[in-house]
Amino acid sequence: MSSLKTSSVAWFATLAILGAVATSGCAVTSGQSSVGQFVDDATISTRVKARFAEDSAISAARIQVETLKGTVQLSGFAVTQAEKDRAGQVARGVPDVKQLRNDIIVRAATP
Repeated sequence: MSSLKTSSVAWFATLAILGAVATSGCAVTSGQSSVGQFVDDATISTRVKARFAEDSAISAARIQVETLKGTVQLSGFAVTQAEKDRAGQVARGVPDVKQLRNDIIVRAATP
């Protein structure tokens, strides 16, 4: 991977975390026990999204990532079962992911 793409992904990850914190005002959402838990979950989601952006086999734009207490839920659409499986594999490889719910729906691309 080129250093430009790597720095772009890192920049995107940083902006995503800051955006999540800024728009929420560090509010603890339902099911999260503390502001620290909220930040940890936001960090996990951002890391998963950044890894999706780095992987050419995954369309990061079609897959949503949500995290609650270390459980990552993937949703959205994949064009093949292999893309869905790869997204799950990549998400499981992110530090601090405790469980994964892969709710991605496989739907062939429409012309």
